[in-house]
Amino acid sequence: MFDVHHHLLYGLDDGPKTLEDSIAQAEAAAADGITHVVCTPHASHRYDFLPEVNAERLAELRAVLAERNIPLTLAQGCDFHITYDNIEDAKKHPSRYSINGKQYILIELPEQFLQNAVSNAQTELMSARMIPVLTHPERNMSIQRDPGRIRHWVADGMLVQVTAGSLLGEFGKTARAISNRYVEDHWATIVATDAHNTTSRPPNLRPAYQYLSQNFGEETARRLCITNPQRIFEGEALGPQPYPRGIDDHDEPSGGFRGGFLRRLFGR
Repeated sequence: MFDVHHHLLYGLDDGPKTLEDSIAQAEAAAADGITHVVCTPHASHRYDFLPEVNAERLAELRAVLAERNIPLTLAQGCDFHITYDNIEDAKKHPSRYSINGKQYILIELPEQFLQNAVSNAQTELMSARMIPVLTHPERNMSIQRDPGRIRHWVADGMLVQVTAGSLLGEFGKTARAISNRYVEDHWATIVATDAHNTTSRPPNLRPAYQYLSQNFGEETARRLCITNPQRIFEGEALGPQPYPRGIDDHDEPSGGFRGGFLRRLFGR
């Protein structure tokens, strides 16, 4: 399985604190059946985003995993917060922030946000040939009050990542209901762990895969946990996807992406 949202590099944010913590988390991920991880430290006002340090920690961890025969392939990315400075820098240096230096970029919503600001950020990033992947919207308080709020972003080409733990109720009943709805209506593109440690936020993707297989079918489980995240990891086009239900029920979104991009993405 491919986990494209995972706080694995130590000493950078609210993830593991030491190298040994990172190693223990990597061992837990491999034991869960995860084969590939994108290391995604926060790029936010709270945590300095230091690409050179990130690269050093990634190289260090790769070397230790190889030495200890831990079968985990690592790549660099980030948990990209929507700020003016981030967006401007990402437009100039997209590979600094994107998943594995390719075309996809994880973006996280602030707790309070303006709809137009997110739409503008999406337009700016896509104009720079990046495809935004919205991380865990089901856990955002504003989205919880109106789960359909992401409709226009999805219609304009934004992909959606739900958290493995949300599907299982680990982030509360509301997050569980919304994440399951996004899967059922085909708004969710991938499932990821958003792991931070081995205790309260462990890298458990296998239970979510099993849950998806039992409740939505094996094809859905493979698409959300293996096929789509692998293509995102490798920077490839997703190929035809199940068309999101309810996307066409409202007014035509602005931005100019939907007419071509959405139909190419979902094979319509």
